Amino acid sequence: MKPTELSTCFCTNDVDSCREFYTKYFAAKIIFDCGWYVNLSFGEDGPTIQFMQPQEDMQTYDGTGITLNFKVENVDAEHNRLIDAGFQIAMPLEDHPWGDRGFSVIDPIGNSVYIYSDREPTEEFKQYYKG
Repeated sequence: MKPTELSTCFCTNDVDSCREFYTKYFAAKIIFDCGWYVNLSFGEDGPTIQFMQPQEDMQTYDGTGITLNFKVENVDAEHNRLIDAGFQIAMPLEDHPWGDRGFSVIDPIGNSVYIYSDREPTEEFKQYYKG
C-alpha cells in the first residue's frame, strides 16, 4: 500500500462546534461542507481533518484517547494567542526532554490538541531518534 494522504474523521453530533473551533482558532479552511459532514484543511496542501454526523447506525466518537498534534513555528506565540482568546489550558506550556516545547487544549468533542515546536532533545532521548 502506498497512501498519498492520511486524515482522520470523527463521527460526532457536534459538527458545528468542531467546524467553528478549528476555523476560528486554528485557521482551518473549509474545503467541503454539506452541513452534516465537513472537511477542513490546515494550510495549502496541508493535513486535513473531517467531522461527520452519524449516518444510520454509525457509532459516535466518545471523546477519549485521541491527541491531535499540531507542530507550529512559535509555540509561545500560539500559547499566548489562545490564552488571550480565553482558552483553558489542559496541559501547561513546558519544555519536554524528548525534544519539544508544547501545551494542550481540549476541542469541543474532547480531543486533546497538543501544540508544539521542536527543541533539542536531551542526551537521554537523542538515542531514540532514527535517521
